[in-house]
Amino acid sequence: MNRPQAIPPDMHSITPHLVCRGAADAIAFYARAFGAVELVRLPVPDGRLMHAMIKIGDSPLMLVDEFPEQGCLAPQALKGSPVTIHLYVADVDATVARAVEAGAHITMPVADMFWGVRYGRLEDPFGHQWSVATHMRDVSPQEIAASLGKACPES
Repeated sequence: MNRPQAIPPDMHSITPHLVCRGAADAIAFYARAFGAVELVRLPVPDGRLMHAMIKIGDSPLMLVDEFPEQGCLAPQALKGSPVTIHLYVADVDATVARAVEAGAHITMPVADMFWGVRYGRLEDPFGHQWSVATHMRDVSPQEIAASLGKACPES
């Protein structure tokens, strides 16, 4: 008998698993905003999703509805989220514009960054934080350190 792979095919070692107040709506938002493709949806009898999986680019993302009775809470119940999901895309400006049109709001406008990316930040309608970037140029750690010192002078 062959033993299955410890990490299933098409999965990564780390996969974000988001709790959403309205996971079905979140799936629709991520499809509009980031081109997500739905892979799995498992509802319980009351209609909430106990598990769902989408794929954005080459990466899976798991979702679940909020289940307060089990301590499974969305960012709204927690008054925000300290976690940011980072998304690399071919065109950060177009992706951020599409996400805003779908209902996200910008928390940091897109701009060229000294570490070689064009970068911006969003909050989606479900309270999750996203940073979105396009790699523009290779920058050495020494160049980044030198630029960081200029960007953040000591007090």
